[in-house]
Amino acid sequence: MTDTTGPRPAAPGVRLPVAPAPGVQAPVAPGAQLPIAPARLPAPASPGRDAAAPGAESAGAARRFGRAALITAVLTALGALLGLVRDQVIAHLFGAGAESDAFLVSWTVPELSSTLLIEDGLALILVPAFSMAVARGSVRALLRRTLPTLCLVLGGVSLLVLAGAPWVVDALAPGLPDHALAVDCTRSTATCVFTFGLVGYFSAALRAHSSFLAPAAVYVAYNAGIIATMLLLPARLGVRAAALGVAAGGVCMAAIQAPSLWRRVRAVRPTVPPGAVPGVGIALVAPAIVFALSRQAQVLVERFLASPLAAGAISHLNYAQKVAQLPMVLSLMLCTVTFPEVARAMAAGDTAAARRRVERDLATAAIVVLLGTAFVIACAPQIVSVLFQRGAFDAADTAATASVMRVYAFGLLGQTLVGALVRCYFSAARPLWFPALAMGGGLVLTTASGAGLVRVWGVLGIAAANALGISLTAVLLLAGLGRRSVPVRIPHVAAGLAKLSAAAGAATVAGALCVSVLPGRYLALTAASLALAVVFLAAAVALRAPEADTVLAALLRCARSVRTLTRRLADAR
Repeated sequence: MTDTTGPRPAAPGVRLPVAPAPGVQAPVAPGAQLPIAPARLPAPASPGRDAAAPGAESAGAARRFGRAALITAVLTALGALLGLVRDQVIAHLFGAGAESDAFLVSWTVPELSSTLLIEDGLALILVPAFSMAVARGSVRALLRRTLPTLCLVLGGVSLLVLAGAPWVVDALAPGLPDHALAVDCTRSTATCVFTFGLVGYFSAALRAHSSFLAPAAVYVAYNAGIIATMLLLPARLGVRAAALGVAAGGVCMAAIQAPSLWRRVRAVRPTVPPGAVPGVGIALVAPAIVFALSRQAQVLVERFLASPLAAGAISHLNYAQKVAQLPMVLSLMLCTVTFPEVARAMAAGDTAAARRRVERDLATAAIVVLLGTAFVIACAPQIVSVLFQRGAFDAADTAATASVMRVYAFGLLGQTLVGALVRCYFSAARPLWFPALAMGGGLVLTTASGAGLVRVWGVLGIAAANALGISLTAVLLLAGLGRRSVPVRIPHVAAGLAKLSAAAGAATVAGALCVSVLPGRYLALTAASLALAVVFLAAAVALRAPEADTVLAALLRCARSVRTLTRRLADAR
């Protein structure tokens, strides 16, 4: 699977200056007035601003969102595809046994670092801080204040993990058969604490500048680095080559972003005194860090509970989770693009614009993840067989992984909602402990139910506990959102999610029928995909689910564009 706060928000009715840095277009609501100079006090909000019509977004802002979403979608899909190739290479070379289990325990370090430093922790802190710094022209001052300290802290933690690798492995998987191999791999992956921290920092700064190309490409670079290292290093290194590949992939992630950030920073001239920068103190950092740690702790609990089981249990959990969570990764790409815009709207006191954006994002993300959920539940054995069943990964591994994947799928909507909703809580750039408490409640349920269910259902019980825990967190975050952050209409959102879930249920039945009657894995998967999409969209439109008409209209426009292009190519011949 498995990716922070800044200055205090303006008082109600007061807008912070949002003058963009050179070459950066900041969104401006219709009728809003920008101050002449960035250092001047902002003008009060105009009456009736919160009652703006839902279609009030400017055409320029819509185009910007469209371009950013397209770039993010393409590169996210490419990174996910390379992630599948990476897992296929690992499965082919090392299968699902004691050796792969040892590597996956060491992979906990980059997974935890990714959640804490790239996807949740640093992003929730730094995107609002850099967004404000861009508006005030104080990006260089923020970099000077925070980057050196961050590098010292990250370097120190990396060295501690490297030196304490034996104790790290003992804590993560006390029943692991090949302890020494896991220690060697953990020492290689310890470098990810430093490199992933830089990646998260660079990503936050670039997204605040409305630059999404390099941040969206980091997982392309990461997975390409892992694959290349595994294939180029000698076979005698075994799974240690994969661990070294993870370290190399982290370096590639940071290297692909550094030039873009350097150009942005050099192009922006400071417009305020160096001291006038957003604060990023421990009071702001702590809630986001605790939330991110609690979220990633679900994976730690799973591997801890699975370590005493038969060899391969951790591997089956890993392969199933990686594939099952692909829809969740794709569904959150829009929320990643719009997070800086929600942060700016909240800082300017424009809660109505933030609410509209968040409600649309939740509905769109739910459509993507529920379509993926239906596909995973209906076609899990065929998916795993096509992706992994070769080399050391045999038919028994396919059956075990597919069963786990189906159970994981029931928690995908919860995973997506948690990823989307937590951005709302931290968009106002003030310390909020509620997300961490909600995630802690989900973690307690995951741990308690997992400890009981693993005795009855084995590895399937662990996956079920994960789905229960993350779903509870999603319910808590949605229930508490309106009072603590963006004032979304909770009954409206809940009703929309119920309609989309009903559509996904109908689509799952259609997909299962296709794979049960059609011969051949590829034919069955193709037919099931088409049937799932048609039934889901038809049911969602019939139920008047939110954003279903918008998605259908977008698909029809794409179809017309393809038809027009085909005709032009035919005429040119």
